[in-house]
Amino acid sequence: MEAVLTHLRGAIERGEYAVGDKLPSEAELCRTLEVSRPVLREALRALQTMGLTVARTGKGTFVVANSVEDPTFGDYSASDLLEVRRHVEIPVAGYAASRRTPENLDHLAHLLERMEREADTTAWVAMDTLFHLAVAEAAQNPVFRRVIEEIRDALARQSAFLTELGGRREQSNREHRAIVEALIDGSEHDAVEAMSHHLDRVETTLTDIVRPARTQTAADAGHDT
Repeated sequence: MEAVLTHLRGAIERGEYAVGDKLPSEAELCRTLEVSRPVLREALRALQTMGLTVARTGKGTFVVANSVEDPTFGDYSASDLLEVRRHVEIPVAGYAASRRTPENLDHLAHLLERMEREADTTAWVAMDTLFHLAVAEAAQNPVFRRVIEEIRDALARQSAFLTELGGRREQSNREHRAIVEALIDGSEHDAVEAMSHHLDRVETTLTDIVRPARTQTAADAGHDT
């Protein structure tokens, strides 16, 4: 899927498919790229998430941008989502460290163990959102859980995007373990630091995925002058 995505993204960035152009049909792309339809559809979904294309029912997939600016996950852009997460989840981790119950810790530890064993991306992503809900629950304030519930779909879409394109799963597991260990220790400082680090890494991975398009655009501009 990553190879197909890289190929299609590169073609869009180079102008082989210009803004307004319709991409070839799925059947044609499958034949040309010699991939299965499920693999192609994953790549096409990633292009849409990046904001490069849009799918129009009954008409096909059309190019709407030639560079990636701010991926969209469900109803929210990546930048908006991250801004809110920093203002909510970082203090929530601190509250959770001082208010968590034994039941909260058991639930988080169980989730973490399952995530570390899970090989299926879809199942892991589902547990990733459950993990962040569980941290919010441990803060013992139902409003925090409601906020995370509101962005849960966007979190899942972002998690899948970062896992598939950024290889985030093992790194995320380590970051989650640091959060749980801080909650077990009851250290507000360590919990805040662990969640801050986790969100920093999310932002870094997003930037790494987006940057190639900007770098290419800058290089093209320099070449033109």
